[in-house]
Amino acid sequence: MKTWFIYYRKHRDSFLLGGALFCLIAAMFHPTIPVKHNIYNYFLVADISQSMNAIDMEVDGKPASRIAHMQKLMHEIVSSLPCDTKVSIGLFAGSTVAALYSPINVCENFAAIQDTIDHLDWRTAWSGNSRLRESLYGVARTIRSFPESAQVVFITDGEEAPKLHTFNTRDLTGFQGADGWLLVGVGTEKGVAIPKLSDANQVIGYWSNDSFALQPGIAQVSESTLGVRDDKVAGANDRYLSKHHADYMKSVAREIGASYIYGDRAHTILSAMQQQKPARRDIAPYDLSWILASLAAFLLIIAYINRHPLQQITETLSLYRKNLVRSQSKRENEIAHDNQISKR
Repeated sequence: MKTWFIYYRKHRDSFLLGGALFCLIAAMFHPTIPVKHNIYNYFLVADISQSMNAIDMEVDGKPASRIAHMQKLMHEIVSSLPCDTKVSIGLFAGSTVAALYSPINVCENFAAIQDTIDHLDWRTAWSGNSRLRESLYGVARTIRSFPESAQVVFITDGEEAPKLHTFNTRDLTGFQGADGWLLVGVGTEKGVAIPKLSDANQVIGYWSNDSFALQPGIAQVSESTLGVRDDKVAGANDRYLSKHHADYMKSVAREIGASYIYGDRAHTILSAMQQQKPARRDIAPYDLSWILASLAAFLLIIAYINRHPLQQITETLSLYRKNLVRSQSKRENEIAHDNQISKR
């Protein structure tokens, strides 16, 4: 053992540099070890109804629509999720929710997921109405169709169109499967007009109060599922003011056993998502590349640091003082010599 220690001391730098090279080469092969940990799957549901076109949010300090703010939130959320996480994007319009694909790994499919978020658009909607309570059953059915369970993050302004009354309010008593779901509210409670847009996404007017007026009887229920386009626009004093219905969303969350949070920042949502239950706990590969790369960097630093750094610093300061004293003495001698010459 003593022989090996002496040999190491003589070839210290070679050992350290060789070890760093070995770690870097090993990291290139992405070695993994099986580790049991929580696995999270998320179903991010995006409200693409027309009320999400209301401009009462900000993106990068500029006025923006609710849907643009929602897209920014979703981009930041997906970017912050660890690689083992799986994500599916869903669309909500009318009374149904449609998943664009089953949950997929965020790292392996990062570009595809971000591209999906980029193309969220109200024109994709298959209905002009917005029935939040009705859609919850569709969310539950969609999740059951996935290969594995997923937690729901439902981003919406909570607008019900047409307005709820006795005949069209879905009873959520006994609703099951929403434990851990997260309802995320967007928009402000001030109230702004909803722009009515053309197929080319140009503003042609604003939605009127009549568009959301309550109609008596069962006719309202049947009409609410048609989603027929109405090209009438509101007058100057007849614009329907849409707002974020926070109290209503909190009430719905309590009814189904979910949680509510206001989606002002992605960090707030991510914090709430960390409180959600994992989809499952299973053995999954844990990547060791970053550990090996860090070890290689540490070995390189050790290789290029002097064995006795404090001693070296002390010697350097001592040598500096000696040079300074020698320089001052030389300067004094030169001055004395000059003075002697001047006296002569």
